[in-house]
Amino acid sequence: MSQFSHIRHKPPTPLADARSLIVACSPLRSHVNLSTIMRTAGCCGVTDVIATGNAKVDARIARDGAEGVTLTVNRSLPPVLKKLKLRGYVLIGLEQATGSVSLHDYTFPQKCVLVIGAEREGISQQCLDLLDAVVEIPVWGLPFSYNVATATSLCLYEYCRQYPSG
Repeated sequence: MSQFSHIRHKPPTPLADARSLIVACSPLRSHVNLSTIMRTAGCCGVTDVIATGNAKVDARIARDGAEGVTLTVNRSLPPVLKKLKLRGYVLIGLEQATGSVSLHDYTFPQKCVLVIGAEREGISQQCLDLLDAVVEIPVWGLPFSYNVATATSLCLYEYCRQYPSG
């Protein structure tokens, strides 16, 4: 007899504290990417995602993640980032940039905003100028970077690994 049995829809691991992480997205061209980010945020216990531009979530992709995550849509990201910084959040960009730190070596502050760039353009210079740090995910092959939703998922997982209880 096998020592493993499939458990379908295992209940989530409870968090001792609510996560103090917000995901802030530059205008994304693909609703699939935003929907995937919403699903991952839900799985990670992240309750707030900020989007800009023509943001729409496909509930079939986001699944239950869309129910537990508040999506706030704004016209522009820089004013939102400035307000969050005044509220004590550390602004961390996910980007290939000068001065970036490998995700392998970065310790996230517990109260932070993960700023995500657009698919092709990345994070605008106006937003880069507001950031406290930039993390970069190493790439060992081609293409030169991960898909925006995949990269966000990797960063959210690393944040959760560092703060498993919230």
